[in-house]
Amino acid sequence: MFKTIHEDVQSVLDRDPAARNVFEVMLCYPGLHAVWTHRITHKLWKSGFKLLARWLSQTARWLTGIEIHPGATIGHNFFIDHGMGVVIGETAEIGNNVTLYHGVTLGGTNLNKVKRHPTIEDHVVIGAGAKVLGDIIIGAHSRIGANAVVVKPSPPNSVIIGVPGQIVVRSQDKITSNTPDLEHGLLPDTIGDTLSALVAHVEKLEKRLDGHTTVSPALHVSDHGIWHGGDFAI
Repeated sequence: MFKTIHEDVQSVLDRDPAARNVFEVMLCYPGLHAVWTHRITHKLWKSGFKLLARWLSQTARWLTGIEIHPGATIGHNFFIDHGMGVVIGETAEIGNNVTLYHGVTLGGTNLNKVKRHPTIEDHVVIGAGAKVLGDIIIGAHSRIGANAVVVKPSPPNSVIIGVPGQIVVRSQDKITSNTPDLEHGLLPDTIGDTLSALVAHVEKLEKRLDGHTTVSPALHVSDHGIWHGGDFAI
C-alpha cells in the first residue's frame, strides 16, 4: 500500500514541473485523490460491494471533478494532471505510466454489457479534451493531441490528432524510452500538409500547361503552418 502511494506521488513529481514537494502533491492534487479513491473502490467492486463502490466513486467525483468507474482497471504510476472533467468508463483498461490531462474521456460506444471502452497501453499521454471511444487499443508510447476524437486502434509509437483522429506512426522510436512524452506542441498537421502539397502540385501542372500560373491568388502554399493569400472574408 505504502509503495503504491509513493509511486503515485512520485509520478506527479516526475511529470508536473509545478509540483514542489511531497506535501503539496498529497494535499493539492485532485487527480491523485481520484486515483487513490479508485484503488479502494476497484477492490470493493471486485469483492462484490458494487453499490458501496459506486457511492464512493460518486463522492470522489463530487470532490475532484473526475469520474472513474470502479470497474475500470488502472496500472501503476497513473497521473491525471488538473483532472477536471475526466471520465473513465467501466471496462476501460489503463496500463502503467499513463498520463491524462483535463477533459479526457475514455468512453463506450454501445449498450451491450461487454468490453466497450478503450485499452490504453503503457506510457501513453492523452492531451486535454481528447475523446477515446469504443473497444479499441491505443498502442504503447503513443501521444494523443488535445481535443482529438479517436475511434480507431493505433499501433505503438503513434501520434494521433484531429477529428476524427488521424494516426501518424513516428519515425523516431520512443518505445525504448521510459521518459513521459509531454511535448504537446509537437503535433503534425496532416490536413494542412496534404492541402499544401496539392496546391503546390496544381501550380506546377498549370505552369507546365501554359507557362504561367492561373490558380486563384486567394491561397498559396503554407509556410511553416502559416497560410498566405487574399481576403478570406465571406
